[in-house]
Formats: sequence, C-alpha cells, structure tokens
Amino acid sequence: MVVSYVGMKTQEVEVTPVLSILLESDNQMIDEVMVVAYGTAKKSSFTGSAATIKTEKIAARQAANLTNALAGQVAGVQTTSNNGQPGKDAEVRIRGIGSISASNKPLYVVDGVPYDGEISAISTSDIESMTVLKDAASNALYGARGANGVILVTTKKGKVGEARIHFDAKWGVNKRGIPSYETVTDPGKFYELTYASIYNGDLGKHLSKGDLTAANAYANQAMLSSSYLGYQVFSIPGGEQLIGMDGKLNPNATLGYSDGTYYYRPDNWTDELFENNARQEYNLNVSGATEKMNYYMSAGYLNDQGIVPNSGFKRYNARLKADYQVKSWLKLGGNVSFTHYDSREQDTEGSTSNGNAFYAANIMGAIYPMYVRDASGNIMYDNRGFKRYDYGSDTNFSRTNTVPNANPLASYMLDKRNYSGDVVSGKWFAEIDIWNGLKANVNIGVDANNIRMRDLVNPFYGQYSETSGVGGLINTEAKRSFSTNQQYLLTYNKTFNDIHNVDVLAGHENYNYQYSYLYGSREKLYNPDIPELNNGILNQNNSGYSQNYATEGWLFRVQYDYDGKYFGSASYRRDASSAFHPDNRWGNFWSIGAGWLMNKEAFLANQNWIDMLKFKISYGLQGNDNLMYQGGLYRNYYPYMDQYTLANSNGDFSTSLYYKGNKDITWETSHSFNTGFDFSFWGGKLSGSAEYFSRKTTDMLYFKPVAPSMGYSRYPENVGSMINRGVELDLHSNIISTKDFSWDVSLNLTHFKNKVLKLAPELNGQLIDAPRIYREGESMYQYYLPKYVGVNSETGEPMWALKEPDAEGNTTTTSYSVATSNRFASGDILPKVYGGFGTSFAAYGFDFSITFAYQLGGRIMDYTYGGLMSISAKGAAYHKDMLDAWTTENRNTNVPRMNVQDKFTASLTQDRWLTSSDYLSLQNITFGYTLPKSWTRKLQIDDVRLYFVADNVAMLTARKGLDPRQDYLKAENVYSPIRTISGGISLNF
Repeated sequence: MVVSYVGMKTQEVEVTPVLSILLESDNQMIDEVMVVAYGTAKKSSFTGSAATIKTEKIAARQAANLTNALAGQVAGVQTTSNNGQPGKDAEVRIRGIGSISASNKPLYVVDGVPYDGEISAISTSDIESMTVLKDAASNALYGARGANGVILVTTKKGKVGEARIHFDAKWGVNKRGIPSYETVTDPGKFYELTYASIYNGDLGKHLSKGDLTAANAYANQAMLSSSYLGYQVFSIPGGEQLIGMDGKLNPNATLGYSDGTYYYRPDNWTDELFENNARQEYNLNVSGATEKMNYYMSAGYLNDQGIVPNSGFKRYNARLKADYQVKSWLKLGGNVSFTHYDSREQDTEGSTSNGNAFYAANIMGAIYPMYVRDASGNIMYDNRGFKRYDYGSDTNFSRTNTVPNANPLASYMLDKRNYSGDVVSGKWFAEIDIWNGLKANVNIGVDANNIRMRDLVNPFYGQYSETSGVGGLINTEAKRSFSTNQQYLLTYNKTFNDIHNVDVLAGHENYNYQYSYLYGSREKLYNPDIPELNNGILNQNNSGYSQNYATEGWLFRVQYDYDGKYFGSASYRRDASSAFHPDNRWGNFWSIGAGWLMNKEAFLANQNWIDMLKFKISYGLQGNDNLMYQGGLYRNYYPYMDQYTLANSNGDFSTSLYYKGNKDITWETSHSFNTGFDFSFWGGKLSGSAEYFSRKTTDMLYFKPVAPSMGYSRYPENVGSMINRGVELDLHSNIISTKDFSWDVSLNLTHFKNKVLKLAPELNGQLIDAPRIYREGESMYQYYLPKYVGVNSETGEPMWALKEPDAEGNTTTTSYSVATSNRFASGDILPKVYGGFGTSFAAYGFDFSITFAYQLGGRIMDYTYGGLMSISAKGAAYHKDMLDAWTTENRNTNVPRMNVQDKFTASLTQDRWLTSSDYLSLQNITFGYTLPKSWTRKLQIDDVRLYFVADNVAMLTARKGLDPRQDYLKAENVYSPIRTISGGISLNF
C-alpha cells in the first residue's frame, strides 16, 4: 500500500492486519500553499515577499485584537500601541513609513475580501493563518488600498471526516505590564526637594540680604501655600518649621496631620488606581467536511476587565462559514460573522488629562491623599453612601496645580463611559468552472458597524459638579459605517507539455463606503444614573455629518513557471478614487517579479544538504489616496474640495474656512523593489529568507505651510519624495525532530533607513514643523530642539549649546530663550534594528514555547520623565534622579540645581529627554500537557490539553516605567500594556 500526503515523504508498506505508519517531512517538497492576493500560490513559486503566521502562533497569544499578536513575529513588521485598553488596535507598520501626511496603515483582507469592520471583532480563535504581503509583487493587485502592505486573514474551515468539536477555555488575571516611573515616594524627601527649590529661588529676597532665618520661614510658608504644594501631611510641634535650617525634615515631625476637621496623610495613588482584574475567554467550534460540503461554526465569549476600576472589554462573537459543491461546475459559499462588544473605557488617552489614571499615578506628588478623612483619620462618606475622594478642593487645603479639581479614581467609580458595538461581516462567493481551466469567481463582501458611546460625568464632584454650576454632563455619540466590496474575477490555469504552467487572472472590483456620525451633549442631570440625553436640561449641543467614499478598479495578473524551475509574474491595476477631482481620479499601478529555484539546476543537483534555494526579484508601483487632516487623526474623504464650518450669527448663516482644498492633488505613488533568497538546508534544520527592499514614495501628499495672510496656513499638494531601504532576515531551525521530541528555534530582524529625497522647491530643502525637522537627504524622523549640554559646575544652571560662538567666544548659554533660537537636528531617532526570537519544545505530551521581541539603536522623547524632572515645586512628583541635583557639595552632576526661578530648566522642548528606545520584551510563555490518548478515549474525547500561558511577561528598557512601544517619536502617560497570566483547557471531540 502506498501512503502519501502533501509535504510528507511517500511510503510503500506491506499490508498487515495492524498498521502503524509514521510519515516523515519531505523537505524536497517545498510546496506549502500560501494565501496571496486574490487566490493562493505555492511557496516555491511565489515571487513576492510575504510571511505567514499559523494558527498555533496566534492561539498562543491572549490578545483581544489580532494586531497585538503580530509583535515580534514577522520580519519587516513593527507594531506600536499608544493605548493598552483591552480591545484597542495596535498600529502596524510594514517596511517603514511611506508618507508624511497620508495614512501608513495596511489593508486588512479577510477571506479574500477587504475588511472594514472593527479589528477587535475578529476572534483570534477563528483565525487559521495571517499572511503579511510586503512588496508590490505581492500586493499591487489591491491598488491604492494596498500601498502600505496587506494583511490577509484566513479563517478556519472544516477538514474531511466526521464532525469535530473543539472547546477551549482559559481563566486568568491581568496585572500592570509596565511599572510606574521611579519617583521620590518618601513624603519627607518630597518636602525637602520642594523646599530647596523655593528656598534657592529666594523669592522673598531674604537670602540676598543674608537673613537665613527669614529665608527659611518664607520658604516653609510658601511651600505649604496654594501657590505651591497646598498640603501639609506632617504634624510638628508649635513654633517649629516643617523644614529646618539645614534643609532637612524636622526630626520631630510625625506623618499625619489634623486641622480639627480633616485628617491628612498621603496615599499610594498607584496602588489605589490599579487593580489585578480577571480575564476569561471561552471558544467553541464545530467543523467538518464531506466530498461536497465544508462547514465551520463557532461561538465565543471574552471578558477582559483591564487593570483600572470599571474598565474592560466584553465580546460575544459567532461565525458560520460553509461552502457546497452544488454542481460539478458550481461551488457556492458564505462566511458570516456577528460580534457584539461592550467596552467600559476610562479617560486614559489624554497624556496629561486630569482623568487619566496613568498620568495621575506618575505625576502625583508623594504627599497627596486619595481620600477625604475625618479628624480621626477615617475615610468619609457622603449622604449618598459614596466614598469621598480628595479632588484638591474638598478640605481646608487646596491642590490647584497638580491634577486640579480632579481625582481619576473618583471619576472611574462615579462616572459612566461605555462603548457598545454591533459588527456584522458577510462574505459570499460563487465559483464557476467554465471550461478546461477557465473559471469565474464572484465575491461579495458587506461590513456594517454600529457603535454607540455614552459618557456620563457625575454631578456630585469635580469640574462638572453642582457646586461648579454645571450639575453633571452627558455626552453621546452614534457612529455607523457600511461598506460593500464586489469582485468579479476570471481565472485561467493551464499546463502545456508538462513544463509550461500558466495562471491568468482578470477582474473588476468595486468598493463603496458610507460613514455617519451623530453627537449630542447636555448638562444639569435629573438622575445621576441615567446616561441618556433626555436626562439633561441645559446647554444642549449637537452635531452630525456623513462621509462617502468609493473606488473602482480593473485588474490583471499573469503568472508563469517553466518546469517548476523559473517563475515570472506581472500584474496591472487601474484604480479610480472618489477622494480626487474627476480630472485626476484614475491611476495605473503594476508590478513584475521573477524567481529561480536554483536547487533544481544541474550544478546543484548533487548538493544534498540543499533542500531548496530560490532567488527572487520584483519591482512595482502602487498608489495612496488616504490623505489625513492636519494632525493625522482623521481621514479627509474630500481633500480636493474647500471645506467650511457653519455657525449661527444672529439668526443668519456664518461660514468659515476649515480646510483649503486643491483640485490638482492626485495619487501618492510608492515604488517598491524587493530581492532576496528563500532557502531550506540540511533536511529543514535551517530555513528562512534574506531580503533587501527599497520603498520610494513620490508625489507625496502633504500639507505645505503657507502665509496665514492667505486665510489658511496649510495647503495640500503632491510634492516631494522619500525612500525607505532595508534588509530583513527570517530564520527557522528544526534542531531536533523525533517521534518523542522536537525543538525549534526562530529569529527575525529588520534594519531600515528612512530618507527624505525631495521637498517643495520653495522650502529650500528644509521644512521645520514645530519640534520636528524634515531635510532633504536625511531621515524624516528627526527632532529640532535646543541641545542640552549639562550643568554649569559653578552655578548649577542648565546649559545649552550655541550653533556659533557668541561675541564673548562662549559656545554654551544658560538662557533658554537664546537656546530656542539655536536648535539642532537630533539625527535619525528610528531604531537601527528590530524583530523577535523564540523557541519551542515538545516531548512526551509536554509542550513549551517562549517568544521575545526587541528593538535596538533608536531614541524616543520621554515626556513623562521630563515632567518628573521639573523644579517648579507645584506638587508634581519628582523622579529619583532629582536626588542628584546640583548643590555646592555635589557639583559633578548632570541634573541642574533646584531653583524655581529657573523656569525653563525642565522645558519639554529640548533634547535632554531623548532616551534610548532599546527594549527586550518577553512577549509570551506557553506551557502545556496533552493527556495520553489511552486515557482520553475512554471518555470519548480525542484530545485534552491543559496549559498555562502568560503574555507581556517582562520588559527591559533604558528607564523603568518607559515603554518605547508606544510610538516612534514619544512616550507619554497612556494605558500601558497588560500582563495576563492564565490557565486553560482545550478539548477536541
């Protein structure tokens, strides 16, 4: 009997009553089928650049969003996340940045059709694989929408045989993944530093007169006033000062102070604001296939409660996917999913928002209470039974400088912010076998998203309280998007004379997108528990708008291979976009590629250690029409048109120009070149790819600054070009592979450089945009800032560099105003290399895997650290580095003196805060045990696996508290990634 299977060595065995056949991998058969644009291709014949992540890698991550499962997994792919709120997307960048003002987001394609639904609506348990298309040869057929790369998501399907049931459940706990910055937590030390800053500033002019006693008394009084700290949390004997003449805390001081009405003592805001909350997830699917039918059904539930109170993400999802061979020439199929989610979000996005727990935890000085306490030290409750939180204005002390009139924990407990969404995604197809290799395919995709946000701000405390004259606030938003995607394709696949293989594709695609937005708000609430507009009666406000967008494309591709040795491909697409004026709407995009399977040549025929060696090369053009509004947060769907805002002016219409359009703008074009090798050696002991890429963008869409006298300050144009060049290395090693033991190791790395080639002629090779600078011949990722050069050892003042020596020959200045006119380019701050590595073991039913992500050679602006190095004495926390501030006894330091008169010492606009963005992240640990089948079959169960999984386990950075994964440019106070540790069980029936 001959037994064969794709990818395995064919075996011929003698038929006996009992057979046990173990198939071995055939590394000569490198014909793994990949999902590619508008179809599939064998890995050996594919001429483009793509990487596939299988379901095992995806399932190992406890991610509510598939984008978070990409970190460190694929060469050329980099993820950043400025919001770790459960369910939020990570930003994905493929092979660098291709535009200054247009979007850099990739296109997501689910089961062959572009996807507009919420990414978090796709359960990772439903995903069979994700394929990242990185060059023009692999994604040019997607035209404009694929300019920044394409991520193909393939959902699971049934396998031939009887129905299979799979159930998976996991229970775990969330912890804060990134710790707080290392700040001065000793209240006494905090007072001493603040006192020193005020004392050295000599605001009362006592030091200048030599009256040290008066200077000490003045600094103590000013420190506790509302102009500075505003709070006293130490009790001291009558007639004594909190800080003595030596600048140290009075040794007679005891922590805790009562003014007869209230008792004051500091709380640990980090401990109070963050919780270890539960996470649970359940997934069930049933699948199977017959000769004519294939089906997959799934349902899932996720409850991820985050790490701050009253936050979290709940998701209910279901999917039905099936296809049926109706006739020998006709196959029909569909794939419909529905997701409902509820997201209880807190204000964690504004980096300096008073409602942001991460900001408050980092910035709140070490002396401030979280709660209001009575004279005996007991936490007080109001007449509604609510715990009383200290807003900084509720007691006989006042906190007016740091998180004024706010308390994030109180807001989390008393306010109500909820997003709820319904996401429906449907895909339907018909495949018609016309004649002798000629087929027709019709694919229809529909995505509908309905999202509602309700935000109730309580009327009891804070800036919207009854005492402030507002009486509570209710905001509500309704967002709806609806899109359709139609594909009509003809394919022809034929082999001639057994050596000429031709695959031709021609088709038409039409895409329509509609978006509507409705907003309303009211103040003065009747019932503090009802988050509806009719619950408010004052200051009614509302707004709404709609957006429409459409594209149309004609596409063509031909692929040819000669005797499975030489491969060629060419594609062409003509696209039209409604984002441009009708005169500039159409664009032409194309690619060509070639491959050579070198190991099939005679000169390598005897090299048995080479399983596969393929050379590939490609080049192509793609377009980008996704111009953003200034600031980069929202897309402009009508960039060629002037846009206005409408207002009421004494009962008449009043319009003002909001955006100046340009009817001449058109496609931003990306020129993509790729070449490299795919290989497998020594029976699969080492495999992978090495590639070089170049991605040049011309006719860049960006906002050119113009004279404000024209009535607007920016004007969109197609001007300039930039390029990203780099190399990628992807390695996999199957070190050991036996019946009972296997060991695999993987590594990927990416290095690339960005360069601005050309700007608008009138800019003379340089564009300064706030703290950034764009220069021809240099990276677009540069800051333009005053250059900090240390501390004057004699005076303790900060010093900044001068571009040219001044009249006295000085090369430095202690004047920040002078420094701002002597700014320097920072140089390229992008990382030099990034990627990931990991290993996995399997032995006697046990399995273990561990994965890491890393980044080296870059810098990032650490704004949080800069805020913690302030000498303003306004109550913000001090980083522990402030303990090394300059004094007459400590002159050899890089930290300036404590002196409130030095207003710009800690200005955030200087290169002092540029910090290494290097990191090593332990992304995932998975350990499992599959029970012996001899045990489970007695229970009518095919497989039982018990497992432990941990995500975002640990991270090593240049500074504790810093998370360089937030952004390429800056790190701020945002919702940090969550560390999740879970245990689970997986059953197969």
